[in-house]
Amino acid sequence: MIAVETFAGKTVAVFGLARSGLASVRALKAGGAEVLAWDDKEPLRDAAREAGAKAIPWTEWPWDRLAAVILSPGIPLTHPKPHDVVVRAREWDVEVIGDIELFARTVTRVPVIAITGTNGKSTTTALIGHILTQAGFDAQVGGNIGQPALALSAPGPKTIYVLEISSYQIDLSPGLAADVAVLSNITPDHIDRHGSLENYAAVKMRLLKQTKKAGLNVVGVDDAHCASIFTRLSSNGGAPSVGVSVGKVLGRGIFVLDGVLYDAEHERTTKVMDLKTASHLPGAHNWQNAALAYAAVKPFVTNTGTIASAITSFPGLAHRIEDVGCIGKVRFVNDSKATNADAAERALVCFDDIWWIAGGRPKAGGIVPLEPYFSRIRKAYLIGEAAEAFAETLQGKAEVVISGTLDAAVAAAAADAAKSESNAPVVLLSPACASFDQFPDFERRGDAFREIVAKLRLETA
Repeated sequence: MIAVETFAGKTVAVFGLARSGLASVRALKAGGAEVLAWDDKEPLRDAAREAGAKAIPWTEWPWDRLAAVILSPGIPLTHPKPHDVVVRAREWDVEVIGDIELFARTVTRVPVIAITGTNGKSTTTALIGHILTQAGFDAQVGGNIGQPALALSAPGPKTIYVLEISSYQIDLSPGLAADVAVLSNITPDHIDRHGSLENYAAVKMRLLKQTKKAGLNVVGVDDAHCASIFTRLSSNGGAPSVGVSVGKVLGRGIFVLDGVLYDAEHERTTKVMDLKTASHLPGAHNWQNAALAYAAVKPFVTNTGTIASAITSFPGLAHRIEDVGCIGKVRFVNDSKATNADAAERALVCFDDIWWIAGGRPKAGGIVPLEPYFSRIRKAYLIGEAAEAFAETLQGKAEVVISGTLDAAVAAAAADAAKSESNAPVVLLSPACASFDQFPDFERRGDAFREIVAKLRLETA
């Protein structure tokens, strides 16, 4: 744990007591603050009490003596409208920040790599941590992935913090100045929380504008928003920026052609590695993740052979095109992290004969953008709130079954794929939807998929 001493002797309130909220309570208490806390869920309030906080409804907080409110990133700060606790804080001129800001004010002399973007940031974050670990560093990986930042170990002599940062967390972290900031890509997402795609992109850019001037920005330049951000960053007098592309030669930067990673950061373009040797990083989207990670670690790992070897040995990340095994000739792939169409596209392009499980709580645009890949789908098994709308989109383009639940979908898809004439059928869970209609999060949805497949394997053994 990282003790936050910047509020020692002061009263701080924490609103929202999920993982980052409870980590904030513990870190603030360890640093000597008086901590008030509130959450609608009684078990979380109990956990905060056990951590030393006073569980008091926010309407009863002593607003005249609060030094700050630590807001859970899941609670609206601006859109669709500020939560009432945010409004009250502003009325009392109490700053509203998040756990990442507490981290930033505490960890000031240890390298930090911060990764953001719409898709790919979790894999990129984990891959950066893996490379640094293989190179002998104490890579502490967390933030929006795995452990909250404040729950990571206190720094040692070889520590580098590798933090995935969501747009919600950036909004609450005005003081985070990373040594290396990475922006993977920008596609429409979280519009309800930022008001517009332009606002969402501006928030992402803010993280990179805050990078230390002696640091480095790494930007995927293959979408229009990120290309524009790269251009603006390159001329704003801040940290230097390196562009990363997949499928396009860059005169200066890092790029991938036909799966081969090239470094054109110096006078001569050099071949780094063939990314097709990294079996747990399939597809062009993972090639982008690998290229971003390569660029991000270069300030710390000078031996490109070490980086290439670590990329090859990367074990992959759960719920991201995760191979969970075969039953007979049928391969099962867990891509539960694909909570929007753009993320699902990254899985659909990897396979030719797909028995597709999709659906959940839909996002704007549904699966219409995926139409170019419908020819790969042998049959679709639709679940959750989006089932009817997805069926309408797929009508006449792919055979559809409205399964309703994940259990029914997996069983039907497995049976149909096994009976098919395909030599390499894939049952793919890539929902293109949020999970919240049937599961608390995408992790639990992916875990359920694994469990169902494991049960089927036992039944067919």
